[in-house]
Amino acid sequence: QLTPTPQAMLSNTLRQAARRSTTAFLPSGAASSSLSFQQRLFHASPLTLEKLNVEGLASKVDLSGQNVLVRVDLNVPLSKDDDVTVTDDTRLRAIVPTAKFLLDKGANVILCSHFGRPKGKVVETGKNGRLNPVVGPLEELLGTSVQKAGDCIGPEVEAAAANLKGGEVLLLENTRFRAGETKNDAALSEGLGKLADYFVMDAFGTAHRAHSSTAGVASHTKFSAAGFLLDKELQYLKGAVDEPKRPLCAIIGGAKVSTKLPVIESLIEKCDSILLGGGMIFTFYRALGYDIGKSMVEEEYVELAGKLMKQAEEKGVKLLLPPDVVLADKFAEDANTAIAKSNEISGDWMGLDVGPETLDLFATEIGNANTIVFNGPMGVFEMEPFATGTI
Repeated sequence: QLTPTPQAMLSNTLRQAARRSTTAFLPSGAASSSLSFQQRLFHASPLTLEKLNVEGLASKVDLSGQNVLVRVDLNVPLSKDDDVTVTDDTRLRAIVPTAKFLLDKGANVILCSHFGRPKGKVVETGKNGRLNPVVGPLEELLGTSVQKAGDCIGPEVEAAAANLKGGEVLLLENTRFRAGETKNDAALSEGLGKLADYFVMDAFGTAHRAHSSTAGVASHTKFSAAGFLLDKELQYLKGAVDEPKRPLCAIIGGAKVSTKLPVIESLIEKCDSILLGGGMIFTFYRALGYDIGKSMVEEEYVELAGKLMKQAEEKGVKLLLPPDVVLADKFAEDANTAIAKSNEISGDWMGLDVGPETLDLFATEIGNANTIVFNGPMGVFEMEPFATGTI
């Protein structure tokens, strides 16, 4: 496998994502231009030095009768009334072009996805449960029946995959019922690879994660390719970041700073301004010496967050943290709330969204930009009181 140097890797983090969706890790002590942290990247393999999309795959091999494992994102919201009715099928509709293209080629499409965060346990229903609620909507969208497996690997699943006749669809069970999924477990990766001849990655929202169903499985199939959704997003991203109409503004949110550090460092080399939101801001606040109450923080990344702020300042890039936040006394939709300056959080309060002053500040910065890259929510948008910053 061909792995870029750390320097090349950091400056090309986003562009490398256009390559094959397998991953590599630098040792945790490997040095970058200014930071040292465990870094995962998309990289090329000898068989796929250039990006291969699903159309390219079809031109290389005859897919008729072949099994193609397609990693998709089926994390759709379910009705709070019954925990089974899909209330927004946007993500389901997004996978249709790739699935139908493969079906038209005579391939068997084996869909796999995680659903929520069951943390290695089997959950029957709800947002962390089985994928049964999406079967009906998928059948309607694809215009064909969808077989549902009871697991994602194992003898019974292998038998179901082997019995596909051509142009059929098999949906695997929630991959995160297996604890090894989020650890890129070798046995799980191999088990998934046994189901198909080829692997297509079409889950852009999870492409940055080195999991068994997004990364490890790729080394157990003949070829790996990007689906239409992933390919489209990468093309948009490449154009926006590599050849932007300036000023270029990046809005980066999300809960975990650990998954965003390499992206932020890469963007510091490209952007004019970077707006930070989501749970990760509290790690930056901690680096500034602020009290953050009960807000989430990744202590092991506090020092690195401080270095990023210094790096942005040295580069002349505006790295803007929210000046105020929406606080809650518990992690719940019915929590008591308050607005506080970012340096005035204390006690048992936790920050769950950016505040009104932040919205004004960010709106001004966004209004001055000609190109905007947006990745990750500004708060716990699933709860109405903390969705304003994102919406």
